[in-house]
Amino acid sequence: MTVRAKPTTPRRKRRSSGKKLSLWLPLLDTVTMLAWGALLLRFWITGRINVLLHPGYVWLAYSAGFFLVGVAVFKAIQLPSRFRRFRTPSGDLISPQHFSLFPPGWSSALLLIVALFGLQFTPRPFASQVALDRGVTDSLTMTRSQPQSFRSSSSPSERSLVEWVRTLNVYPEPDAYAGQPANVEGFVIHSNEIPENYFVISRFVITCCAADAYPVGIPVKLPEGDRSAYPPDMWLRVEGEMMTETLNGRRQLVIQAKSLEEIPEPDTPYDY
Repeated sequence: MTVRAKPTTPRRKRRSSGKKLSLWLPLLDTVTMLAWGALLLRFWITGRINVLLHPGYVWLAYSAGFFLVGVAVFKAIQLPSRFRRFRTPSGDLISPQHFSLFPPGWSSALLLIVALFGLQFTPRPFASQVALDRGVTDSLTMTRSQPQSFRSSSSPSERSLVEWVRTLNVYPEPDAYAGQPANVEGFVIHSNEIPENYFVISRFVITCCAADAYPVGIPVKLPEGDRSAYPPDMWLRVEGEMMTETLNGRRQLVIQAKSLEEIPEPDTPYDY
């Protein structure tokens, strides 16, 4: 009777590949934490964190960045001793037993890819198309996230665009503001629901992060010509006078523009 020997080559291959994988997993985790820490700190240093988070939460982002970089450096220092600790006298590598939803290393690899992707791109604030998709309003309805506080300037000419919207939210009668001076800043939106000699001056309001940002705006009536001279997403300072117009079958507050000046996009494009 002939007894066949059990094949051992596949098992040895699996064991060898498992050793190599276990050898690289701690290094992969360390690089992933370092990449995410660098990403958060880069956004903070360049000021791009302002288009992602409310200013009240920025400190959490850069604190997390410093923490991740610190942990990554600490783990990097421990890597040589950790490799020696998991080796047996014969040179085999002992892999700690654990359970994971994904195969070993996949979670860290996915997080690392996302971090590297983020390091290659600069986040941009929402613009007119997103505002049209989300729906521009001149009031803060109960379905929207409410502002933390309402501080109206004593002089109408000193009110920002969002302060005008908050004022309308408190007392929504447009005739009450007719004739008051306006001096607001925002980006241009072209809406098909209003005539060609109007555009909407708008800004996004953020309460926590960019995911909950929503647009508010007020129509602007041009003194002459059409809005083609003011393309969508252009940032403008609009000076004029408040008036009441009926647009799309609805009476609403409108700015009769007297002066329009192009301005650079602000470092903090969202209001709150």
